[in-house]
Amino acid sequence: MVDLTCEYLGLKLAHPIVPSASPLTRELDKVKQLEDAGAPALVMHSLFEEETKSEAEHFSRFLHEQSIGHAEANSFLPEPVEFNSHLDNYLEQIQKIKQSLSIPIIASLNGVSTDGWIEHGKALQMAGADALELNIYYIPTNIFESSQDVEQRYVDLLTEVKRHVSIPITMKLSSQFSSVAHVVKQLENAGANGVVLFNRFYQPDIDLETLQIKPKLEYSSSMESLLRIRWIAILHGQVNLSLAVTGGIRGGKEIVKALMAGADITHVCSEILVKGPQRISQIRDELSNWLEGHEYESVQQIKGSVSYKNAIDASYYERANYLSVLDSYSHAPGVWR
Repeated sequence: MVDLTCEYLGLKLAHPIVPSASPLTRELDKVKQLEDAGAPALVMHSLFEEETKSEAEHFSRFLHEQSIGHAEANSFLPEPVEFNSHLDNYLEQIQKIKQSLSIPIIASLNGVSTDGWIEHGKALQMAGADALELNIYYIPTNIFESSQDVEQRYVDLLTEVKRHVSIPITMKLSSQFSSVAHVVKQLENAGANGVVLFNRFYQPDIDLETLQIKPKLEYSSSMESLLRIRWIAILHGQVNLSLAVTGGIRGGKEIVKALMAGADITHVCSEILVKGPQRISQIRDELSNWLEGHEYESVQQIKGSVSYKNAIDASYYERANYLSVLDSYSHAPGVWR
């Protein structure tokens, strides 16, 4: 039997197919379905600092600051009472999942302020998370902010959180850095235990009738995985932290390519949302069947075998691929030249 076991952030996993942050982890029964379908670990849906901050401000405004200027009427207003906040519910969900499941749980945090990242990171650790994914969604819109300034934000954030959180931390990054490899190396030096490549920045759309900016959600395609695989291949052998691919993983073939490039695990989201939790075991079988069919005994055998460091022609991870693709173009039959 093929050995699919792997390691990610120091966690021993049964195989490298890990459900990423998604709405499925909002409900305990769905989470149990993921484990029953073979998930070796899972990433919780993201905790957004904006949601907890907005809720706290709303509660304060309508309860703790309820005076309307008429003393005799104020007594009729309700007294502030304790209630379960969004943060409380999220932490309680982690605790329930940890009690109900036997697989590692990776909390996902998306913050906006240093204090928020730190306080929420500490709370997630105390709730029982086995690791913490910092899901950084930052769009530099200030034309006076240099690329070096942007990179330093990530390093400073990680450094501050590491001072207060002891569980493994992985950084979910964007592909929009001028030097991805350099950023990852800086994060490794700052204490990151891993990186996730790449965050899918959902692009806003423009409604031509209302002229409103509106969010647009689209499922990933397998083509998106190639960008991730390319950078994993470049990083493998140059850094000593866990490498995860997210975005465009739709089946066993993409996973084999990611592992060959040097990934420790692959995250799956769109495929599970579309086809259900049972898709995890199906993809696992696809991976196992491919390895067995090609006479491999384990995923470790193929890990990094086609990385930048080990590829027969590593130039195809650089400019050679661009030139080769352009040279390979030919006109369709019957098209005027």
